[in-house]
Amino acid sequence: MAAASSSYFFGTRIADPKPSLGRFQARFGFGGKKFGFGGKKSPPPKPAPRKLDGERLVWFPGAEPPEWLDGTMVGDRGFDPFGLGKPAEYLQFDLDSLDQNLAKNLAGDVIGVRVEQTEVKPTPFQPYSEVFGLQRFRECELIHGRWAMLGTLGALAVEALTGVAWQDAGKVELVEGSSYLGQPLPFSLTTLIWIEVIVIGYIEFQRNAELDPEKRLYPGGYFDPLGLASDPEKKENLQLAEIKHARLAMIAFLIFGIQAAYTGKGPIAFVATFNK
Repeated sequence: MAAASSSYFFGTRIADPKPSLGRFQARFGFGGKKFGFGGKKSPPPKPAPRKLDGERLVWFPGAEPPEWLDGTMVGDRGFDPFGLGKPAEYLQFDLDSLDQNLAKNLAGDVIGVRVEQTEVKPTPFQPYSEVFGLQRFRECELIHGRWAMLGTLGALAVEALTGVAWQDAGKVELVEGSSYLGQPLPFSLTTLIWIEVIVIGYIEFQRNAELDPEKRLYPGGYFDPLGLASDPEKKENLQLAEIKHARLAMIAFLIFGIQAAYTGKGPIAFVATFNK
């Protein structure tokens, strides 16, 4: 009579149809999922998408949004042509047969699929276990967009006030040592670089200490001194306006860079050439 036993804690199955061969077989379940003896698992429940009023807005008329972009994120227009935000799926394999008494050891079969959960972990500078995760993409998009908005405004303002293009500002300021707007600074260039590395490194360390995904994106407090986001209805409108401006600023600064590389002029000087 075949002996069989199972362990709930380790997720193992011992099946010994031939006691003389001492065959051992193990099945592992990850992330708290349970697999039956047949190698099947119940599909994970999908989050209910947010109900949108009227027709959903998409990035291109007639475009079909992918299933992982269900409209729950602010500013979601279904744009992911390369499928970078698709949740990663990992195949789970049974253990290979490792019986030295057998003439041929069979490879383990696929017993299920595991989907990586989007979690923020308390790991400095690497809080996400998945590099290509939708939540991480949104965080990177917002941070890059905020920097792009500051950079675009700075490039236009500095050129308008000083006449120096943004790509040449560093060369002008470092002609006679470190200075800013013609005023000397009490630091050397090397000291300024070390100050920037330490300050930005500390800020990033503190930011990654926050494990709430919402607060990582919109911390509030000192970053909302006027309390503009105190109203929940107005908050979503502000978030939508921010992500739109961020995307526009990233495109604008990309154009600034291409323009500077090909013409050597700043954005204002380049536009002024058309008026001559």
